[in-house]
Amino acid sequence: MRFPTSIKVSELAKQLNAQLLGDDTLLASGINEIHHVEAGDITFVDFEKYYKTALNSAASIIIIDKSADVPEGKALLVVDEPFKVYNDLVLQYRPIRPLNVNISPSATIGEGTHLEPGVVVGHEVVIGEGCFIQANVYIADHSIIGDDVVIQSGAIIGADAFYFKRTPDGFTKWRSGGRVIIQDRVDIGSNCTINKGVSSDTIIGEGTKIDCLVQIGHDTKIGKNCLFAAQVGVAGNCTIGDNVTLYGQVGVAQNLTIADGVTLMAQSGLGHSTEEGKAYFGTPAQEARKAYREVAALKQLPDFLRKMKDI
Repeated sequence: MRFPTSIKVSELAKQLNAQLLGDDTLLASGINEIHHVEAGDITFVDFEKYYKTALNSAASIIIIDKSADVPEGKALLVVDEPFKVYNDLVLQYRPIRPLNVNISPSATIGEGTHLEPGVVVGHEVVIGEGCFIQANVYIADHSIIGDDVVIQSGAIIGADAFYFKRTPDGFTKWRSGGRVIIQDRVDIGSNCTINKGVSSDTIIGEGTKIDCLVQIGHDTKIGKNCLFAAQVGVAGNCTIGDNVTLYGQVGVAQNLTIADGVTLMAQSGLGHSTEEGKAYFGTPAQEARKAYREVAALKQLPDFLRKMKDI
């Protein structure tokens, strides 16, 4: 998530009542959880076994719960509850802003775009030209939609990320500071849900076509000209290449990479990253030819066992 303007780390330290260690001249240009940090970002860490990962990440400023050696060119903000401080910062720059009208006055809608009755468009949404948004679609704050996009009835664009931190008192929800970006000539089927990123953007690439009843998790990046059939579910933080086909009821676990040109056959469950251009089948999914051979061999097992018994 980008800030509207950069913030001096020294000012942040005062605002957060934090001990500042390291380079006090740094500017914070954004805030991200560890999977998506870039130079200039703030991130947080509150478990010692993850200190090294956070300190060696691209993040410039780390909110942390105890003093540590500061890498060159970075700054630490030492506080008692890093997650709470992080989450409150996101909420400060992405506050909850309930709508009182169907279309926010701050939304921008391009020429030739048609919105049917019941469409809800949130704050700071940008919709391009020549789009067709069918009845009862919900487009959440800060979403960006390109040109010539079709979104069918009942779809939800920009639902909050399903992302919680386990605490002694139960699960605490992360404030979703990311966006959904839908590029040009994308089709979204009825009753699809596309979650916004926790801290980065969920992206649907140019020319991709998505059938009805598909769920796309937070921070997932989908490439160009992909084809997703009905009831596909993609978990959070996945990276999917160009020209990928996911047939009906495919499930994709979190944090995976699907290479360009991959096909996943219907009802497959993918739990590992893939190689470019290959087809996969089964649960857990494996290369389709190998999976089909195993299925064929399994069908012969009863006859084999009967012959063994006779022997």
